[in-house]
Amino acid sequence: MICLKTLFCSKNISPNYNINSLYNISIKSISNEDIDLSQFKGKFILFVNVASKCGFTPQYKELEQLYNTYKNKLIIIGCPCNQFGSQEPGKSQDIKTFCQVNYGVSFIITEKIDVKGTKQHPLYNWLTKKSNNNKINSSVKWNFQKYLVGPQGELIDYFSSITSPLSKKIIKHLN
Repeated sequence: MICLKTLFCSKNISPNYNINSLYNISIKSISNEDIDLSQFKGKFILFVNVASKCGFTPQYKELEQLYNTYKNKLIIIGCPCNQFGSQEPGKSQDIKTFCQVNYGVSFIITEKIDVKGTKQHPLYNWLTKKSNNNKINSSVKWNFQKYLVGPQGELIDYFSSITSPLSKKIIKHLN
């Protein structure tokens, strides 16, 4: 009984969560500190699954530009993930150093997480399941897929990896 309880109650396993609010979710930062998403009420949040060894990795530069332009009303949260082509193999300190040294990243980077599958983080369960976000079902197809959440915690839309963070598709929601 304890084994089953541990298996299905673990924070890292997400069979079929019913999370009706993004603000009920927390995630660990790259420095292993708790990030309670409710602290960002009233701001847009752009979630991006990131990787250091991907063809889209230069988007870190555009993400940083977007953040610096809109940081009074936008939070960017990069979520390292190694599920696509094993393109984020590093440990937390390696990822943190890579982001700071190569791109001067000042927005939030989380611990490495799974964005799909049986160990999908609750955040991505909310982002990808209409039963949780009340907007749309989606699946994360590759690194640097983006999800934009509005100031009231509503999912606005998601954008493929090829969509630049500086795209009009994203910026129109912020203006």
